[in-house]
Amino acid sequence: MGGDFAPLHEIQGALMAYKAFNNSNTPVEFIFVGREAVIRDILNKQNLDIGFRYSIVSAEEVITMEDEAAISIRTKKNSSLICGIQLHKSGGADAFISAGNTGAVMTAATLILGRIKGVSRPVIGSFFPTMKDKPTLVLDVGANAECKPKFLYEFAIMGSIYLREITGLKSPKIGLLNVGEERTKGNTLALDAYHLLEQNPKLNFIGNVEGRDILAGSSDVVICDGFTGNIVLKFAESIITMLKSKIQSHASKSIINKIAVAVMVPTLRKILKKFDYQEYCGVPLLGVNVVVIIGHGKSSPLAIK
Repeated sequence: MGGDFAPLHEIQGALMAYKAFNNSNTPVEFIFVGREAVIRDILNKQNLDIGFRYSIVSAEEVITMEDEAAISIRTKKNSSLICGIQLHKSGGADAFISAGNTGAVMTAATLILGRIKGVSRPVIGSFFPTMKDKPTLVLDVGANAECKPKFLYEFAIMGSIYLREITGLKSPKIGLLNVGEERTKGNTLALDAYHLLEQNPKLNFIGNVEGRDILAGSSDVVICDGFTGNIVLKFAESIITMLKSKIQSHASKSIINKIAVAVMVPTLRKILKKFDYQEYCGVPLLGVNVVVIIGHGKSSPLAIK
């Protein structure tokens, strides 16, 4: 219920996901957690497949994007977010997905589900397209605005394991986001984190990387605090909107421009698709004991799927 278009996009995305699962002969059941009357009303208006398996868990409260995470998880016990995570903890679900308040999801998941042993703070990472054939995983992108050097060190370990297990990359290259490549550059956080990272021979730490290196794909994992990472993420998301606006403006200036753009449309779509946050959809909350996926607040049905 917490996303900008909830629960419509969540339901439509689940229907799209069901068809994808069904085509691969993978049985799946969806549990919609939230205001039952609203959810049923939307479901009744959808063209439901006969085999679509779902259930509804009633939760009348909603944690909004404006709610403070620590307060809301204490005062809104009957929210879709808290009830969904509790359902996951009890074994009633195998994964929890939300496009709601990121801070609230992280706080609730950490307190209710618990952290993996050795993890100080869970972290969220996001894949960024690059000039190479593979994306770069940037973390943290918003879970921890204030970080200690130890947190960044642990982010590197979790990011490395995640890439290795999910993509099969044997030794992911890890870069520390900084204002310069030299090891002496940066604030106290960056300098101390650098020292920790270079001390671990099991990590393929390549040193500092700059903002321009993210899209260049010079490293497989880029580590930073959540404040910086979230700014980078939101800036990257704005690129596709700006490019579309510039292309439309260019095409409107003359017939020749319009024809030239029309010829380039197939190629442009392929390029812009790589920058579309919907294609990278949700990101895992790394460091908690189970599967928690956090989506963008403006997630479309495609992103939910």
